[in-house]
Amino acid sequence: MFKDYNTNQLILPLDLEVKLQKNDIAFSIHQLVESIPHIAFDSFFRQTGCPAYHPRMMLKIILCGYTQSVFSGRKIEDLVKDSIRMMWLAQGYEPSYRTINRFRVHPEMKELIRQCFIQFRCQLVQEKVIDQEAIFIDGTKIEANANKFTFVWKKSVEKYHTSLVEKSNQLYNELLEKQIIPEMTRENDEQLSLEELAQLAEKIEEVVEDYTEKMEKSSDANERKQWRKERKTPKQLLKQVKEWIVRKHKYQKDFEIFGTRNSYSKTDQDATFMRMKDDYMKNGQLKPGYNLQVASEGQYTLAYGIFSNPTDTKTLTPFLDQIQEQYFSLPEYIVADAGYGSEQNYEDILTKRQRTPLITYGHYMKEQKKKYKTDPFKTNNWLYDQISDTYTCPNQQAVTYKYTSTRTDSTGFKRTFKIYECEDCASCPFRMSCTKGKEGTNRLLRINEKWEQQKEHIRAKLSEEKAGSIYRQRKVDVEPIFGFLKANLGFTRFSVRGKSKVENDIGLALMAVNLRKYAVRM
Repeated sequence: MFKDYNTNQLILPLDLEVKLQKNDIAFSIHQLVESIPHIAFDSFFRQTGCPAYHPRMMLKIILCGYTQSVFSGRKIEDLVKDSIRMMWLAQGYEPSYRTINRFRVHPEMKELIRQCFIQFRCQLVQEKVIDQEAIFIDGTKIEANANKFTFVWKKSVEKYHTSLVEKSNQLYNELLEKQIIPEMTRENDEQLSLEELAQLAEKIEEVVEDYTEKMEKSSDANERKQWRKERKTPKQLLKQVKEWIVRKHKYQKDFEIFGTRNSYSKTDQDATFMRMKDDYMKNGQLKPGYNLQVASEGQYTLAYGIFSNPTDTKTLTPFLDQIQEQYFSLPEYIVADAGYGSEQNYEDILTKRQRTPLITYGHYMKEQKKKYKTDPFKTNNWLYDQISDTYTCPNQQAVTYKYTSTRTDSTGFKRTFKIYECEDCASCPFRMSCTKGKEGTNRLLRINEKWEQQKEHIRAKLSEEKAGSIYRQRKVDVEPIFGFLKANLGFTRFSVRGKSKVENDIGLALMAVNLRKYAVRM
């Protein structure tokens, strides 16, 4: 006996919501998008033309597609026709892949994604899933949708630009000496600008035209041959100067694209070449990518940022600014690993933001080991006399203060060092173990008092029971997000180009990770 099955009989369609399970992820997506204020969708409204699909519906089906590890517009279009949850979210509409792709890279989409994160965090706070006591920050690098061999390096451009400047200056001086061209009014004595190179080309072209005119007027074959011979050199110079104009224009454009970066990709100019952990080529080759920074709590992403700088140290301050301006007020504790530990970051969090940084520094773990604490050659273990401002080295020699030095990094941040010098290292039996300096020189000790005070503050904070337990939670809070994103969701490479589009792409993917985790606990 079988259950009734007849494809020729008409069956009335029921509401698709009935067919979904109570904890289906579609309900979580629906609830989240419906909580976004109406004003966030006003920018999508148009008075003229064919009525557009509602942005709430479009956002729901894209989010649903991302939760199912579907990032292609064509495949999302197919899901709308095949998947029950997608049919319910779309309510019978079937937008094309072009409409889907245009919507998710729309400039106003960034505000919708931001509202998603704000509303999702409010939902977590109401349900007491997070306590808002600390945020955990970490970063990962994701490969850009760009060719691996379209790199442009800043050092190479600077090298070729310097060579061009030297050659153009040399040519200009030679033409002046030979009185081939008159002297020009220059804005900068060091190099010729694009306008000045264009003027130089005009002057040389006048010389070429003058020779050409003389050739045309002359009826003597030998004389024309002589004029043609003399015209050859300025004609070659004219061709060279025009080539320089094209190259200089290209170099200036390259410098604008570089900004503070050292490289960029020709196929995605916002991408920077970085060293990836997922090195599938197994050769350590740099690949174009973006630095993704995430702030989390309870293994949920609460805020994110995309940066072109490959180092985490310089991204912390702008990322915290972005969190405060766009997402929420910072909690008491800012937790991150040693990659973010620097004097500038500590000063920013302690002084400017009045928060507590639970961020270790480079040698924090080594300093906790017994071997480090008992090593007589570590300067942290040297005796210090505060009255005389001197250190005592392992050979019982006095290391006295000499002068103060100030260093300024690429961002303009200044660090102050006190320089100490040992009395005599010439006959020291411990010289080989104590210093790598040249023979005949004494050991120099550079002490950054502000940095040492900050490190002492961090050590004291992390030794507290509460702060220590919060810091130990970091590994199990923020790092699993990257595992879910790359391993479970399968998001290992961007599918769009340009920083603004990449921000939308990764924002949808991170929210999809949040929704999958949230739906499981329902």
